Amino acid sequence: MTRAASAPTGAFRFTVRLTPKGGRDAIGGVETMADGRAVLKVRVAAPPSEGEANAALIRLIAKTLGVPPRDITLAAGATARVKRLTIAGEPSRLIAALEKIAAAG
Repeated sequence: MTRAASAPTGAFRFTVRLTPKGGRDAIGGVETMADGRAVLKVRVAAPPSEGEANAALIRLIAKTLGVPPRDITLAAGATARVKRLTIAGEPSRLIAALEKIAAAG
């Protein structure tokens, strides 16, 4: 997970590969893409229209990490499958929680 993430002061950034219309909302672990980037695989049931899949992604990550959705911002990739999220909060706690989730996925 460390290659998919960085931790600026007071925040945590990571890369997600989102699959909309994936049948259910789930986090599927870490994947290494062809270009060598590590990404967290996430799928949501919401369609990729009018920001529904992005909103579902933010809700899923917020619920999973126990943070309010307002603390998560979509930093890049609004219309792409590969997205960059930033979460406000204590980076070490967030990184540990995401690594635990990714290992279980």
